Amino acid sequence: QVQLVESGGGLVQAGGSLRLSCAASSRSFSSDVMAWFRQVPGKERELVAVISGGGAITYYINAVKGRFTISRDNAKNTVYLQMNSLKPEDTAVYYCASNRQGGRWPPQIYDYWGQGTQVTVSS
Repeated sequence: QVQLVESGGGLVQAGGSLRLSCAASSRSFSSDVMAWFRQVPGKERELVAVISGGGAITYYINAVKGRFTISRDNAKNTVYLQMNSLKPEDTAVYYCASNRQGGRWPPQIYDYWGQGTQVTVSS
């Protein structure tokens, strides 16, 4: 069983920055595709960013391109999401997730999920 533990959420003003971290207990972390999702009440969970096992390939949704950066440190079994120029519409609970089969969508391909961390951006 793999555990994913997110941290780094909080309250920030529009234009500010936050860095989310997700620590994984996986024994083969460098083989896992890692992703960040976000969800607001009443809406479906939204994919935000994905990174390949080695870190060479990344993907972002258009809404965060140029503002968010996903990265990973395989020596520390940790994936990060650096969020800059935050907007009120970025407010959500952010989840990290892992999958070993590759690909980025749909959410059902992800084997493990963290508990989520709240990000609130005030205007």
